[in-house]
Amino acid sequence: MRRFLFFVSCFGLFALIAITYAWLAFSPHIGRTDHVSSSSLGCREDNEGSWSIGVFYGDSPFTLKPIETINVWRNESAAWPVANPVLTCVSLTSSGFPSNFLAGPFLYVQGDTLYMFFENKNPITMQGDIGVAQSTNKGATWKPLGIALDEPWHLSFPFVFNYNEQIYMMPESNQIGELLLYRAVNFPLTWKLEKVILQKPLVDSTILHHQGNYWLFGSDHSSFGQLEIWYSATPLGPWKPHKKNPIHNGARNGGRAFLHNGNLYRVGQASSESYEKKICIYKIEVLSKEEYREVQVPFDLETSHKGQNSWNGVRQHRLDVVKLSSGEYIGLVDGDRVTSGDLFLRVFLGYASLVAAITVVVLLGFLLGILNCIVPSTWCINYYKGKRTDAVMNLKTASFVSEQLRRMCSRLNRVPPFLRGLVKPNSTFGRLTLGSLLVLGALLTCVGISYIYGGSGAVLPYTFKSHASQFTLATMTYDARLWNLKMYVKHYSRCPSVKEILVIWNKGPPPELTELDSAVPVRIRVEKLNSLNNRFNIDPLIKTRAVLELDDDIMMPCDTIEKGFRVWREYPERLVGYYPRFVDETMSYSAEKFARSHNGYNMILTGAAFMDVGFAFGLYQSEKARLGREFVNEQFNCEDVLLNFLYANVSGLGKAVEYVRPSLAIDTSKFSGVAISGNTNDHYRKRSKCLRRFSDLYGSLSDRRWEFGGRKDGWDL
Repeated sequence: MRRFLFFVSCFGLFALIAITYAWLAFSPHIGRTDHVSSSSLGCREDNEGSWSIGVFYGDSPFTLKPIETINVWRNESAAWPVANPVLTCVSLTSSGFPSNFLAGPFLYVQGDTLYMFFENKNPITMQGDIGVAQSTNKGATWKPLGIALDEPWHLSFPFVFNYNEQIYMMPESNQIGELLLYRAVNFPLTWKLEKVILQKPLVDSTILHHQGNYWLFGSDHSSFGQLEIWYSATPLGPWKPHKKNPIHNGARNGGRAFLHNGNLYRVGQASSESYEKKICIYKIEVLSKEEYREVQVPFDLETSHKGQNSWNGVRQHRLDVVKLSSGEYIGLVDGDRVTSGDLFLRVFLGYASLVAAITVVVLLGFLLGILNCIVPSTWCINYYKGKRTDAVMNLKTASFVSEQLRRMCSRLNRVPPFLRGLVKPNSTFGRLTLGSLLVLGALLTCVGISYIYGGSGAVLPYTFKSHASQFTLATMTYDARLWNLKMYVKHYSRCPSVKEILVIWNKGPPPELTELDSAVPVRIRVEKLNSLNNRFNIDPLIKTRAVLELDDDIMMPCDTIEKGFRVWREYPERLVGYYPRFVDETMSYSAEKFARSHNGYNMILTGAAFMDVGFAFGLYQSEKARLGREFVNEQFNCEDVLLNFLYANVSGLGKAVEYVRPSLAIDTSKFSGVAISGNTNDHYRKRSKCLRRFSDLYGSLSDRRWEFGGRKDGWDL
């Protein structure tokens, strides 16, 4: 009974620690997949990765840039600018086509309409189908149309082309050992098997037309994926093998071959050691029935420096580049934020950590004297008693084995008393050891839970209407707070949706950009006058609709920032932030506790708030706000309070502010010793004075109150 209670107590304690840790550390996934719940069939973790697809533009195949760099604006879904990835598992699952990931895109152009064909990992059959999506705005947004091709076997790499006014698709189907050709019966969703091109398990196959012949490039899956070339007078065959097959050291295809400036180029994947990590381009120098020669040329597709927090931060392996009628090139690229096998590795490490935690519990039992043996002696003593041993071994051998078992059990069972004698649980050292083991067990439990349930460690953006976007992060600071700024830039530049960081420098010599470790561009705007109004100066160089004004001494997880951006995209006409306040009839400024006690708020501090850059900055710099700005300069305070009054003034009776609760927020000024408002009482007196002044100018806030907990996702509790 004592042993039972011991184990129940230990495992109960560790379970409580695990639940508490999971509650604090893991964000709920509500909203992350645009109303695709975690119980949905789609967007589940997959051991093959979490592939998605992005769009790139350029004036040549070698100058492709992500779609967000050309600043495409779309009013719907507040996606200003449109950002990669443009198509994800969320896009398909939300449209009724369950998907774990999308990869291997190919483009087909009909006039101004773009069709994207891609491999869709079906979470039910766990195999690839061929999906299709449509864009009528140059690839900025895509509408999933459905599954174009679904066979009993795995399909991928949907190479689509036109021949004799017919549209064909040649997907990879190496699982059945054949390369198949399909013809569109009702483009783009209905296809008919036209013929078997080759009785070979070719993967990543494409066809190109060159000097009167059609050339088929593919890799034989049965021979370590070596590149092979076949040729024919038509893409329908018959196909003859190239004399140089297999092409040694030939990288697998990574997409459609293309012609540029009179030269023919083949898209390939990196070598086997770094497979699926990089796209390579090869210039084809000689292509004939007898000879083939290619050489790799420089090609560096622009990628993010955010690592796992970027949709293609870890690897990419497919590129389809097409020249449009406008003369510009569009490229479809797939990317992933994790490596293959990541899920299996995390689950393995997680359960290994939990087994280690159980081992710690057993060790505690030894030290406390609750467990006195490792192997019960009854398992070893007289094992052969009553058994017929002459059928398998003679009696002498049986006795020898039995004796060896008894000795082994005896040696193992000496370990618990030896450990108790060594540690002496009643001594100071013993108590310290027991406490350390408890802490170690708790840590191992948390590590195990983190590996199993914590995901890959990547921070994902919360899409809105299946679209991604970006925002500008702005902070106002000065020379004495450089330490804060360095930490601030390093952390927030890795958040998925941050496009640029704007540093509003109010006083002292600004730092060199090389002093800041940033994954995104940083721009320092040096102000002539040290004024808090500088925070909302109109800046035509800001390229996003959304701006997050965030003080340099506030550190929050990227996931919290992404939640706020998601909420702002729902309500771009509001101030969306993390620090609520409630102003009542007394016009006395109070902390968040006062708002909580009244279960409501009517103001959001703009030291951590999203806003529409055109609307907010224009409103703040308007003639209506002139007297308010003068009062801000006089008090050197309250620029955030003023913006709240201005928003409320123009919103009428509508809601002007929206609260998002941060999972964690740290004030780093307490560590640096440089705080803007050192005297709290004086700070509150000034802000109360501001409340009264702004109420006279723009109307009171006290007649407004918005309750906490109004959102279904619980982000404002």
